[in-house]
Amino acid sequence: MTADLSKGSRVSPLAAPLTAADIDEAAERISGVVTRSPLQFNERLSEATGANVYLKREDLQPVRSYKVRGAFNLMAQLSPEELAAGVVCSSAGNHAQGFAMACRSMRTHGRVYVPAKTPKQKRDRIRYHGREFIELIAVGSTYDLAAAAALDDVARTGATLVPPYDDVRTMAGQGTIAAELLEQLDEEPDLVIVPVGGGGCIAGITTYLAERASDTSVLGVEPAGAASMIAALAAGEPVTLEHVDQFVDGAAVARAGALPYAALAAAGDMVALTTVDEGAVCTTMLDLYQNDGIIAEPAGALSVTALLEADIEAGSTVVCLISGGNNDVSRYNEVVERSLVHLGLKHYFLVDFPQEPGALRRFLDEVLGPGDDITLFEYVKRNNRETGEALCGVELSAATDLEGLLARMQDSDIHVELLEPGSPTYRYLT
Repeated sequence: MTADLSKGSRVSPLAAPLTAADIDEAAERISGVVTRSPLQFNERLSEATGANVYLKREDLQPVRSYKVRGAFNLMAQLSPEELAAGVVCSSAGNHAQGFAMACRSMRTHGRVYVPAKTPKQKRDRIRYHGREFIELIAVGSTYDLAAAAALDDVARTGATLVPPYDDVRTMAGQGTIAAELLEQLDEEPDLVIVPVGGGGCIAGITTYLAERASDTSVLGVEPAGAASMIAALAAGEPVTLEHVDQFVDGAAVARAGALPYAALAAAGDMVALTTVDEGAVCTTMLDLYQNDGIIAEPAGALSVTALLEADIEAGSTVVCLISGGNNDVSRYNEVVERSLVHLGLKHYFLVDFPQEPGALRRFLDEVLGPGDDITLFEYVKRNNRETGEALCGVELSAATDLEGLLARMQDSDIHVELLEPGSPTYRYLT
């Protein structure tokens, strides 16, 4: 799904509060703390697309994401009284690490609210960067519930909120990415591809490029299961999604920020939005690791996923933002699984074996092909391990092998049901 921002967007009265001058000032303000991340030419992706592809490596920041830019820029502008009252943030993990690093460098005490499902790796890194200056509180199943808890804290204690995206100071800090990449390239890029969660980063980058570049376009990328900014632009204002797929945790936001929305709505046709499937993101994560040695978290792989799916003009210069690398190694089993399903190499079936001896052997000998591998086999009824219904996972050597497998199943006297990804039964059984 792609959204063209030049069509039908009603501009909010909050539009365009941020300027390129604000971002230039932010760049000076954060220069002693934030790393100037490398801009690396990628030969593999350039050959695959016909474009000149560069990766902006924000995963190489000390906190492994760009989020430190916005958090530090905001906190550096707080008064002594505001700092003394303490600071609070909510985060899916990356903003909290930048916030924690800023708290320790400024010796300011802060509280961090994260969803209960935030990967352990991110929680451990928040504590590492904040040390004794941070209190970490896990609450709720989604980022939005954690954000509500942070707002309650601020109302109750008088602490200062440090938003992850919906604040001009945060957006300005994140927009410094654009200032850097313009300095790092010999000429302006034709396209910059940016992951989108709440929208602060793309709003900052778009604002800067609109003023400082002559003809650069921006493509924002949301996970298909959390396309809150596309929903906002379609509705003419931020709206709350009824359901959010939490897998791309760094971009799993149910409601886009009001200020980022306004900035993008005002940007016109220089920016467009698209979505990518979470399974495709997993395939990109594995490719980046195996081919380029880049450990990207799901949100960090959004831009390259979109690059490979977009219609890129040959010879153009494209910058993909690798937004973060905080990926818990324990999640890689799920990453591989989702990738295989997306590529059509992994399928699940409910197999109803006839109530007779030898049915399983016939299934193995007559139905499965020579390149088919059973990766999961479990009888659904625990008290019947010889006959009856079983859940069977099959990995194919090529996606095209599915047609033959289904034909052999049809010809067999064994009843087989293919479980479709996304169906309630599929989600429950896998």
